[in-house]
Amino acid sequence: MSDSVRLFSIRSVDYAQFRPSYPESLFSWLAEQCPRTRCALDVAAGSGQATLPLLGHFDHVLSCDASPDQLSGSADWQSVQRFAAQAERLPLRDGRVDLMVVAQALHWFATPAFFAEAKRVLDSNGLFCAWCYSLLRIDPALDEVISRLHGETLQGYWPRGRESVDAGYQDIRAPFETIEPPEFAIEVHWNLPQLLGYLRTWSAVKQWQQAYDMDPVAQLEPDLAQRWGDPERQRRIRWPLHFLAGYPGR
Repeated sequence: MSDSVRLFSIRSVDYAQFRPSYPESLFSWLAEQCPRTRCALDVAAGSGQATLPLLGHFDHVLSCDASPDQLSGSADWQSVQRFAAQAERLPLRDGRVDLMVVAQALHWFATPAFFAEAKRVLDSNGLFCAWCYSLLRIDPALDEVISRLHGETLQGYWPRGRESVDAGYQDIRAPFETIEPPEFAIEVHWNLPQLLGYLRTWSAVKQWQQAYDMDPVAQLEPDLAQRWGDPERQRRIRWPLHFLAGYPGR
């Protein structure tokens, strides 16, 4: 079992509950960039944060993940064709899809083999779009605590590829001419328990817990709580999105 499958399959419910949703404007833009909207594919779909919004824009939506457990984490998959597969070996015919998206996962498999497979299953005018987000932003006082968790406490526990996320995928070279999407960002209003639940979905948190048999989020919770104030207070949280996109078949 790969590192990504092992890390994420064991907590698909938490992933579905606490991972933030992408803006609807992103999916409208993606559909507008596709000459045809017959079929979209979400690769490494997880619990479907990027899959389900595609239903309103494409005739057929496909979803794959290396972890079958992840694909069962959502209650509303009825219109989605789901299958377990490695990103580099997709059981689809040539030119099957008009859009391929990879949300917060390209760093696991950004290899020549994957990009060749993406080109194969995409239509000749099909759009490839991968995106990621790194550290959230709330306000300087809270950001300082979360940055300390990310860069100090969890240093050495992030899985291979995390540096690409922190670099906004600028270190990944796609074998096709890329385009620059407009600026998009995830924005939510969360209370403190929701923020803590999200932090516990971090892969490095799980690795640190396994190493020390303790919860690193619990260790910083008092500091966060003091800076947050009323734990039920809703605060605006923002993650800028970073993209790698283009038309591999052109």
